[in-house]
Amino acid sequence: MIEAIANLTNNFLIAMPGMTDPFFARTVTYLCQHSPEGALGIIINRPSELTLGDVMQQMEIDVGKSSVGDIPVYFGGPVEAERGFVLHEPGGKWNSTMQVSDSISLTTSRDILEALSVGEGPQKVLVALGYAGWGKGQLEREMVENSWLSAPASDSILFDFAPAHRWKAAAELMGVDISLLTAQAGHG
Repeated sequence: MIEAIANLTNNFLIAMPGMTDPFFARTVTYLCQHSPEGALGIIINRPSELTLGDVMQQMEIDVGKSSVGDIPVYFGGPVEAERGFVLHEPGGKWNSTMQVSDSISLTTSRDILEALSVGEGPQKVLVALGYAGWGKGQLEREMVENSWLSAPASDSILFDFAPAHRWKAAAELMGVDISLLTAQAGHG
């Protein structure tokens, strides 16, 4: 029986060096929801080849001369890969928003993209397609198997760090130099 772990909502899940799943190797996932029934998170360090302009064009939202069209769109996870998720600072009234913490909200409705296209959306955003999901007890098992390191989320890492630096920076929140860890457990 897997013991219950603390609620990890508003935490980073940092893939340990031994993680071999190609979807999650060397990723940082921001956990938006964690309960006894499962968990939902967004991978925050895997930019895709798409930009927000590409997505808005597919959705027939005019970006005009706005620079938001250049915002990278991230691979948020393998579940519902066509569905869009916007992590952002709070503010605005959107049709489908979940407040994750005092400083981070998750919106899945079109209206936030329309606002961004005319310069009226949140200033700090991370846009992703798809999410990472865990069923009941799955994340807890993976934590016991040492697949993940958890750390309290940092808005700065989420919004301000370059994607290539987020994995190492997130681990450093816990005082861990992840580049020094090996994939093998020690056998003394």
